[in-house]
Amino acid sequence: MSDYVFTSESVSEGHPDKVCDRISDTILDAFLARDAQARVAVETLTTTNLIVMAGEVRPAGLVSDEEMEALARNAVKAIGYEQDGFHWQNAEVQVRVHGQSAHIAQGVDGDGGNKDEGAGDQGIMFGYACRETEELMPAPIAFSHQILADMAAARKSGAVRGFGPDSKSQVSLAYENGKPVRATSVVVSTQHDADLSQDDVRQLVRPFVENVLPDGWMCPEEAFYVNPTGTFVIGGPDGDAGLTGRKIIVDTYGGAAPHGGGAFSGKDPTKVDRSAAYASRYLAKNVVAAGLAERCTIQLSYAIGVSQPLSIYVDMHGTGTVDAATLEKALGAVMDLSPRGIREHLGLNKPIYARTAAYGHFGRAPQDDGGFSWERTDLADAIKAAL
Repeated sequence: MSDYVFTSESVSEGHPDKVCDRISDTILDAFLARDAQARVAVETLTTTNLIVMAGEVRPAGLVSDEEMEALARNAVKAIGYEQDGFHWQNAEVQVRVHGQSAHIAQGVDGDGGNKDEGAGDQGIMFGYACRETEELMPAPIAFSHQILADMAAARKSGAVRGFGPDSKSQVSLAYENGKPVRATSVVVSTQHDADLSQDDVRQLVRPFVENVLPDGWMCPEEAFYVNPTGTFVIGGPDGDAGLTGRKIIVDTYGGAAPHGGGAFSGKDPTKVDRSAAYASRYLAKNVVAAGLAERCTIQLSYAIGVSQPLSIYVDMHGTGTVDAATLEKALGAVMDLSPRGIREHLGLNKPIYARTAAYGHFGRAPQDDGGFSWERTDLADAIKAAL
C-alpha cells in the first residue's frame, strides 16, 4: 500500500524494562573500562525495591560484586527513582554474576594465529534506514523517542515539575504515496505527582508533542490521549516488574523493519546480537546516504564460533538504483563483517553502552568518544566505489 497509517511506541528510561537495560549496560561499561577485551552477558530483573543481576563475565572478579551493586544504585539514582516502592538507596540488590562458560569461550576465542575469533552466538540481525527523517530513521519511532527524551530532560533540569521517571509514548502517522504527512493519533502516558489531575498532566505534555511533530502535523484533539487510565502515580519497578532485553522493537525501528529477535543491553560486542545489528544499521544507513536507495533493509546471519557471516541480504524495497546482488558483494568487500572486524571498524570495545539503553540505539548523533559510531555515514563513498 502507498496510503496507510503506521504506529510506533517508545518507553522512557524510567520504564521498568529500561531500568534493567540501563543497569546491565552500566555493568558492561565498567568491565570494558578496565579491560577492552572483557566478555559480559549480564541480565537484570527489577521489582518492588529489589534489583537482581545475573549472568556471566570474563575475567571473573574484574568488577567486584560490591562495585556492581554500587553501579546499579547509581544508575537508578540517575534515572530519578526515590519513591517508597523503588528507591536507589533502599532497594535490596542481589548480584549473581559468575565466570563465563569454558564451552562458550572455546568456540568464540581466536588463537592469535590461524583461527580467527568466531561469533558469540548464532542468529540473524537486521539493519534499516530510510529518508523519512534527517537521521534516516522511520518517523513514528523517531518522534516517539524524542517526545520522551525531551520530557525526561525537562524533568531532570527542573524546567517542568510533576513528571515521574516512568512514561510511554505512541505516535501514529498517516502516509500518502509512501511518505508520512501528519499524525492521526498520539498517546502519552506518564507517571506524575499525586496532586496533578489528568487535565493538568495533559497540559504539561502537550508542548512536548507539538514541539516534536512538524508544523501542522498535530493530531485531532480527540485523538490526543494522555494518561488514558486517568491516574499514573505508582510507576517503575514498583508498578510492574522489569527485565533486560524486553523492548527490542523500541530499541530498533519501531516495527518498521524486521527484527532478528536478539536483545542488545548487557552484552559485550563479541555478541553479534549487538555488534552485527549495529553493523547492519551502519551499512543500511550508508547505502541510503550514498543515494543508492530511499529505503534499505540489510540482514546478516552468523553461526557460533564461525567468523564470517553466513549470508548478506539486501532489500531496497523497489527504491534502489543498483542491483541488490551487486550491492551485497560490495558491502562484504568494503567492511570486514567478522565480529572482530565489526568491533575494530566501529570501535566498539569501549564503555559507550549505558547511553544507548533508552530512546533507541539508532538515529542518534555519533559522539566524539566513539558513542553511536554506527550512525556515521563515512562508508558511503567506499560503497559507491566498490560497485
